[in-house]
Amino acid sequence: MAAQTNTINEAGKAGRAVRKRAKTGANHLAGYIFISPWLIGFLLLTLWPIAQSLYLSFTDYSLLEDPVWTGTSNYVNIFTNDSTFTKSLTVTFTFVLFSVPLKLLFSLLVAMALNQKLKGMNLYRTAIYFPSLIGGSIAVAALWRNMFGLDGYINQVLAWFGIQGMGWITNPDTSLGTLILLNTWQFGSTMVIFLAGLKQIPQELYESAAVDGANKFRRFFSITLPMLSPVMFFNLILGVIGSFQTFTSAFIITKGGPVNSTYVYALFLYEKAFKHYQMGYASALAWILLAIVGLLTVINFAASRYWVFYESEGGGAK
Repeated sequence: MAAQTNTINEAGKAGRAVRKRAKTGANHLAGYIFISPWLIGFLLLTLWPIAQSLYLSFTDYSLLEDPVWTGTSNYVNIFTNDSTFTKSLTVTFTFVLFSVPLKLLFSLLVAMALNQKLKGMNLYRTAIYFPSLIGGSIAVAALWRNMFGLDGYINQVLAWFGIQGMGWITNPDTSLGTLILLNTWQFGSTMVIFLAGLKQIPQELYESAAVDGANKFRRFFSITLPMLSPVMFFNLILGVIGSFQTFTSAFIITKGGPVNSTYVYALFLYEKAFKHYQMGYASALAWILLAIVGLLTVINFAASRYWVFYESEGGGAK
């Protein structure tokens, strides 16, 4: 009798386990069905092109003929025989080195100005952010070209004060600076993130520091910057990645000139792919860019432990 009872109990447990697994499997199936549109899109429109690009980077492919496997010859030619690669990389690093800090600084200053409790502040925030919605468009790049041309608006304003203007985008000494200025002007998204971070800083910290006699500068460097450092780090990573991919402004405004002074890496890659039809070579360039951006991201994450403040980690950067 006892043996029969144990057999019944074991059968009941086995049945419950089977039903539980079936229910769990049904839940998993439902989840996969719900995410299937995104999953299919990711596999077909992201992962497959990435795999194809990696394969093509080891081939000689011109779009008009089948790819021919050449091994690492594309990479060898890029690093040993292509002076344009070095030039474009130098221009791009210069662009990133100046544009990213300027954009972060300007965005932070604007965010702090818009963080004040003033009447109509929501309207001011909307008006300042609105241009960023079209900041990366071709129309804005064309407008920028008209502004900084020899007969552009900037020179017309300078003429009012008796100052002789110049061709800002046709002078090798200033052409890259105009693109850096345009990138800095496209600060809207970065500013909004900074503004959200500023609103998360407890006001009690500022009040306590003011009671202790700390002035505005001391409060900024001792409270605002440390508490805002995770947000600043996030914007830094996005800024570096985005700046390495800058293309529209260089393509529309300067075409990479004059004398290749604005010939950024993405423009070099584009011309190799769609002007010279060297798709295998361009794929290798794309993977080199990915490696550079990935390496810089890893370096930034490694360095962040020395200056990024996380309250959950004991009150200081590690």
